[in-house]
This record gives sequence, structure tokens and C-alpha cells, in this order.
Amino acid sequence: MPRLWDETIEAHRRGVRGAIMDAAAALAAERGPMSVTMSGIAGAAGVGRATLYKYFSDVEAILIAWHERRVAGHVEHLAAVRDRVGEDGGGAGERLAAVLEAYALISRDHPGGELAAFLHRGEHVARAQERLRGMIRDLLAEGAQSGELRGDVAPDELAGYCLHAIAAAGGMPSEAAVRRLVAVTLDGLRPRLRAGAGPD
Repeated sequence: MPRLWDETIEAHRRGVRGAIMDAAAALAAERGPMSVTMSGIAGAAGVGRATLYKYFSDVEAILIAWHERRVAGHVEHLAAVRDRVGEDGGGAGERLAAVLEAYALISRDHPGGELAAFLHRGEHVARAQERLRGMIRDLLAEGAQSGELRGDVAPDELAGYCLHAIAAAGGMPSEAAVRRLVAVTLDGLRPRLRAGAGPD
């Protein structure tokens, strides 16, 4: 099979798969995940049921695939934010601040309720959380070494603190409130000053 033809077929399959996932997520957000049927998804996506079953076995598989794609996109976005600030000459503290703010804004916009509870059971969420924790931990370790961030607490422990603190962004009423939360979190990461001494 010619390569161009093969790539065209693969692009078509990705498009159909994406349309199915998006249709399922929209229906689940509107009606709740337990009310979504394969027939309803097929109709919303504009595909036949036979085609639908070629891609997914059931509604849960579709919603998990959609969420996995979404979570992976969030982690890639956070890595891109970190790298962009680094390319602009930002140190570990600046990169960490940018990552935490981007993550807090994602958390604020994240859908809650029944759909979130249904989707957050997947292993892909734990994998993404561990990747994010590692990203934050590495920035904290680098910042502690350079003196930008506190070094009196283990980076892994501080990474857990960051993730728990930023989780509060989900209930924030505005982006300004989110940024204040991030600023307070960052204040807790700065080197401590002792009387008559410089930073730790």
C-alpha cells in the first residue's frame, strides 16, 4: 500500500476516533455518564453503530480514551510552558511559577461533578499525576541548588505540597483568585530568612 494512502487512512481513523470521543464527552457532560448510550454517541458523532464498535467496545472505553487524551494534552502543555520560560532565560523559580499557574488555571476549568468522579478512576490519571509531580520535583531540586527555592525540605515533599495547594484552584471564582493562590503557594517555597542571616 502506498505510504501516502496509508497516512490518509490513518488520519481518517484518528478523525473518526476523535469525533466519537468528543461526542461521547459532550453527551456525558450534558446528561451524565450513566445516561449515555452507544446509539446516542453514534448519532451525535455521525457514524453508524457498526463503525462505532470497530473503534470502542462500550461507553466507558470511549470516555476513558477521551479523558486520557485530555490529560495527556494537559501534561504536554505544562511541559511546553516550562520549556518556553526556560528558553526565555527563566530560572527554576520562574519555570515553577509558570507551571503552577498553568496547572491551577487548568484545575479551575476542569469539569467537576458526576463526569469527573467517573473519569478520575483510571490509571492514566495516576500516571499523569506522577509525571507532573516529577516535573515539579525536578524544578524544586534545581531551585534549591541555585538558592532560588528553599532547600530545607525534600523536593518530593514540597512537590506534594504544591499539588495539594493548587488543587484548591478548582473552587476559585476567578483567574485573579487563582493567581493569588499560586502566589501564596510560591511564598511557601522561597528560602527562609533567619534573623541576621541570609537565605538558607
